[in-house]
Amino acid sequence: GRPKMKLVPLLKPFLVLLITFGFTIFFVRLIEPTNQSPPKNSEAMARSFILWLHGLGDSGPANEPIKGLFTSPQFKNTKWSFPSAPSKPVTCNYGSVMPSWFDIHELPVSDSSPKDESDLLKAVKNVHAMIDKEIEAGTNPNNVFVCGFSQGGALTLASVLLYPKTLGGGAVFSGWVPFNASILEQQTPEAKKTPILWSHGMADKTVLFEAGQAGPPFLERAGMTCEFKAYPGLAHSINNEELKNLESWIKTRLQSNS
Repeated sequence: GRPKMKLVPLLKPFLVLLITFGFTIFFVRLIEPTNQSPPKNSEAMARSFILWLHGLGDSGPANEPIKGLFTSPQFKNTKWSFPSAPSKPVTCNYGSVMPSWFDIHELPVSDSSPKDESDLLKAVKNVHAMIDKEIEAGTNPNNVFVCGFSQGGALTLASVLLYPKTLGGGAVFSGWVPFNASILEQQTPEAKKTPILWSHGMADKTVLFEAGQAGPPFLERAGMTCEFKAYPGLAHSINNEELKNLESWIKTRLQSNS
């Protein structure tokens, strides 16, 4: 019994990294970019922006194959951005330094996990700067979509809720609510109109399904709309079905905005 106990603290940080990197490798194999030439008449399509925020220990470039799935002509004038989080010590990984948007105090993340709001809000400021830059370059805020996986999903939620304008949407994959209800006092009436798509695997052992399930009621109390999709058997990763659903969810909103 006792030697096993000693192994656990050592294994845990590696498990987290394996989960994240396993997810990326799975992606690159899963999604082969298609060489479909876009239809000629799509020049008139409005310019749109999709910002993707990766999970703990991952990197932006490792997630770029995602855009290979979005083959509809509506995405011909879409600018994608896959930023990488800065490297910093992470409490739940025993202070190991790794790419992280904000500090996470414990894993697995549950509905009642502690929330480090000050670190989170610094990360939100950086995301807002990326969105501002894109809007200043001429993109309509209604055509701006922020999406994220795991820690990136939690940051997506906070960034969209606290952005002063109505955006096209925020998509949270295997994320959680990383702040207390008091943060909603900073919300503008425009921000409440941004729709949220929330997808979560029911077999998730890293960010528990209950942490995801707590999202929609929280958002409803904030006066926001949230579409929640549960994926039976899915662990802490993203599958093709979720991404195909994201594509049609964004497409519908792009059409209604143009």
